[in-house]
Formats: sequence, C-alpha cells, structure tokens
Amino acid sequence: MKEIWNQRYSGAEFFYGTEPNAFLVSQLHRFKPGQSVLAVADGEGRNGVWLGRQGLDVTAVDFSPIAVEKAQRLAGQYGVTVRHEISDLFAWNWGENRFDAVVAIFTQFVGPEQRRILNELMLRALKPGGLLILQGYRPKQLEYQTGGPSSVENLYTAETLRGEFSTMEILHLAEHDDEICEGEGHCGMSALVDLVARKGF
Repeated sequence: MKEIWNQRYSGAEFFYGTEPNAFLVSQLHRFKPGQSVLAVADGEGRNGVWLGRQGLDVTAVDFSPIAVEKAQRLAGQYGVTVRHEISDLFAWNWGENRFDAVVAIFTQFVGPEQRRILNELMLRALKPGGLLILQGYRPKQLEYQTGGPSSVENLYTAETLRGEFSTMEILHLAEHDDEICEGEGHCGMSALVDLVARKGF
C-alpha cells in the first residue's frame, strides 16, 4: 500500500492541492491558539500546515516519506512549524490524553475491523474534553467516482460514525452532497459526512 501512496504523491503538483479542507476551515471557531492538534494521515500537509498557520501546536503523521517531504516544504513556504512524523499509524506511539484535538480528514484507507482500532487510538490520544474533527465519504461516493476508496467497507455513514464514537458527545454530525475540488485527488460532486465529537471528562 505504501508504494501506491508514494506513487500518488510523487508528482510535482500536490495531489490533493495545498488548500485546507473546507469542513476543517469551517470548524476554526473550535480551536484556540496554542492547543495541541494531531493531523492523522496528513499526506502532503495541506491541513496540518493550515492548522499551524492558526497558531496551533501541530503533530502530523503519515507513512509516505514522499508526502511528508512535500508537507515540510509547504510548511516552510508559510513559515510555520509542524512536527512531522513518518510512521504507519498502527505502529506509531499515539500516547494517552495528549492532544486537544484530533483531525481525521478522508482517512478511509482501512476496513471496519482496523478502523475500530484506529478509532480507539484516536480517542485514547485525546485529552478529556478534546475534540475529534472528521470528514469522510459515504457509500454514495462510489456513484460519483470523484475521489476516495473503491471499497464500500471503507466508507462511512452518519449512523456508522454515531455508533463507532458512541462514548463521545456528538457536537455536529451531518450527511450532505457537495461539490469539492481538492487538487486532482478529490474533484467534483461528493457524498460527504462530517463529525465533530468531544471526549468526556
């Protein structure tokens, strides 16, 4: 799988563009400067770098060294510091009660069994009261074919997310279809689901 992603990121252009995800930007009011934020599978850095530009203390993890090199270059262009780490998420040391927020934008590279493990790691890494901000594709995305995984197992519904994060307080959960254009990777009408959830104290 790493070879596939390295190849995807190997072009001169940024595969998912350099602009942050629109849903993440819409949640800016939930952050305070200086908070610690983890950007999960941050790829070429468009979201992690944007978070850094908001005065946040950002750790960004991805398993593609090619993507991380481009992310570091992007951070340098904006003059921001992001703590980049190259690691398989299932081998990385997430820690416990470590981050004020975890950002997971289109991290749909695993099926339900591994996703449950990933969800538990994200939840454990959050401080009490910390926020999970997530956007993903719904099964209808397979009809649009404008980005995302080809396996329906990797896709979310609001019901799925409500169940998988049942121990958290759901602050926002919505399914919608919208036109997005995030580089070559995500462009066109898309079937989306958004989640903001808070870990209990």
